[in-house]
Formats: sequence, C-alpha cells, structure tokens
Amino acid sequence: MQTKFNKIDYILLLIYFSISISMNIFGYYDRDALMREYLVDFPSYLSTTILLIYVFMYWLIPEFIIKKKKYFHFIFWSLALMTVLGLFNKYLGFWSGDNDWSKFPKSFPLIVEVIGISANNMGLPFGLVLTSKFYESQIRIVDIQKKQKENELKLLRSQLNPHFLFNNLNTLDALIDSNPIKAKEYINRLSLIYRYLIQTKDSEVMELSEELDLGKNYIFLMETRFGKDYDFTIKQTTDITDKFIPTGALQTLLENVVKHNKAHNTPIITTVSVKEDWLIIKNTKSKPKPNQESLGTGIENLRSRYQLLSNRNIQIEETPSQYKITIPIIKLA
Repeated sequence: MQTKFNKIDYILLLIYFSISISMNIFGYYDRDALMREYLVDFPSYLSTTILLIYVFMYWLIPEFIIKKKKYFHFIFWSLALMTVLGLFNKYLGFWSGDNDWSKFPKSFPLIVEVIGISANNMGLPFGLVLTSKFYESQIRIVDIQKKQKENELKLLRSQLNPHFLFNNLNTLDALIDSNPIKAKEYINRLSLIYRYLIQTKDSEVMELSEELDLGKNYIFLMETRFGKDYDFTIKQTTDITDKFIPTGALQTLLENVVKHNKAHNTPIITTVSVKEDWLIIKNTKSKPKPNQESLGTGIENLRSRYQLLSNRNIQIEETPSQYKITIPIIKLA
C-alpha cells in the first residue's frame, strides 16, 4: 500500500513549521542576529527538513524497509543523507552568522553534530506525519474490513436468495425430464458452489486454483441455464501455485457479465485469462438490461479490498462493444 501525503499532513506540517520558525525568530531577535541569518537560516532549515521527510516517506522506508527489508542499506542511506543535508545547514549557518572559520568543527565530531542537527530538525514533524498516517491507516483498515464482510454477505445472499433458487429449480425441473444425467451434474455443481461459499465466508483471499474451480462451476450453471446466449472460456498460460485473489472476486465479475448483458442474435463472449501477475476478464457488450444497477458499487467494493490486500489496483478498459477488467493476482510472502 502506497503512502501519500494528503491535506491533513500538509496542515500538520504548516502548523508545526509556523510555530517552530516563530519561536526561532524570537531567539534570533534576543541575540541580535544579523539580517543575513534570518534570510539564510530559516529557508535552509525549512527546505532541508521537508526534503528529508519526503525522502524518508517516498524512498527510504518504502524501498528498503517495506519492499526489500534491507535494514543495513536503510541505515547507511539515512545517515548519508542526514550527514549531507546537516553539513549544508551547518556551513550555511556558520557563514550567515559571520563566525570565525578557525573555530569550525572538524572530522568525526562534525559528522556527529550534523547528523544530530538533521535528526533534531526532522524528528518531531516526521513523527507527527507518521502518527497521522498510522491512525489514518487504522481507520481505512476498519472501513475496508467492513466492506469485505458486506461483500461476503452480499455474495452469499446472491446465491441463497429466492430468485436464484427459483431459476436453478426451474432449470433442474427441465433437465430432469430431458437430460437426467446432466441434471445430476447440475445438482453436483450447485452443491459445490454452496459448499465453497460457506467454507470461505471468513477468508479474505483464496487460492486462484480454488477460485477458478468455483468459476467453472458457475459457468456450467449459466451455460446450462442460458444455452448459447453466453460463451465462457478460461485460458491459463502460467503456473498458478501460491497465487491468490480476493474471495469470490471471479464469481462476482462473471455474475456482472450475465447481469448486465443480454444476448441479441449473437452470444456474449467472455474470456478469462490467467497471466503471470494478472487475471483478465473480457466480454463483449450488449445493450444494458433494463432496471439493472450499475457496476459501480461492486467495482468500488473490489477496489477497496485491493487497497488492503495489495499495492496494485484493478484496471478497467471499456469501449462501446467490449468491457475488460484486470485484477491483480496476489502472491503472499
């Protein structure tokens, strides 16, 4: 999950730096500082501190702590950056105060001092931003978990509601007389869907292989029920071991195809493609069915779930004749 500065973060930093600079101005005034010190020291303090915070938030922590877990590299680059910017501040401050350069610290004591300057300058504002991000993430996690539960209940209800049962019973009734063998297969596939939904109702993600099996069972029901109105194909070109997607995501997207498209003379052709890192569902479009809800709620729900589960998001491409949605495949470390 990527961390980005938002309006609250900028307001916090604005308040902090306003107070900090105001207090330092009084200190400079009390010791009768030169005008050059006001014009040089404060812009240098502000720019280097903000730069440090940005580099830590957008490069050092994401790259070396979260992604690669290379803690030595993190410490090395942190100290190097703090040393360079600390030296910059120290030299400018010494020059602006018209100090005696013979008294300028040298060697190791200077390195220790400038690292301390950088750490002191960025410590509190950086802590404020991190605290804000922590509580922000907790609120987002609770919200996403709530949506996850709502999605699980919605998915389960969609299979248990009277309309769904009525349609399947009608299909079974017709099959029992015309094709008893297929009727038994239909009952078996339907029971597998119910069993899967009940067993996975508390799982946030499931193995891609399990989700594909669920998708195949659902496709069998739809193709049996609607005949040649819908044509589903699953293409797998890569190994799917240890790969996951949000529970019920594939079935939800397949349901949307049936829910929002009705065949007119030609079937609705849907292809499910499994790539290395992505699952792609692409279907031809018909005129929207009357009195149907838009895809917005379901897609936004899935998008929210991915915010918790992955640093990648779903991708949607739509033309007048085709709808394509691509969802990331999750690899658990």
